[in-house]
Amino acid sequence: MTEKKLTLQLDFHSGLPIYTQIVTQIQSQLANEILKPGDQLPTVRALAQELRVNFNTVARAYRMLDEARIISTQQGRGTYITEIPPPEVTKKLQEETLIELTDRFISEAYRLGFTEREVSQMVRDRLKVRKEAKVREKE
Repeated sequence: MTEKKLTLQLDFHSGLPIYTQIVTQIQSQLANEILKPGDQLPTVRALAQELRVNFNTVARAYRMLDEARIISTQQGRGTYITEIPPPEVTKKLQEETLIELTDRFISEAYRLGFTEREVSQMVRDRLKVRKEAKVREKE
């Protein structure tokens, strides 16, 4: 297999860790069949250089993808997309991403001086607004 040109769009101001962005974007490209089982990914070093991020950031993302059985690194041969992971693995990665987002949100809210009660109420209110918007869309 030839090396697949990996296109990632990182947002350094989103508050979402870069390694999480790499993981979720590779997952998304696999789900959307942009990446396919057997495609070769760039080396950790090459991707880090291309994205202009720390080597350890890409290594962490690749390690998470490897643990989820989304990629497989073969010493001396390269890193390849494996077959589509089972739903429970995808669910675990999604949950980890949600935890990262939630932790970032809570930290920022506390930094701005909001109380736990205010943060909880805001989340409930926003969920209600989204639910009502979905109901209106269906009408």
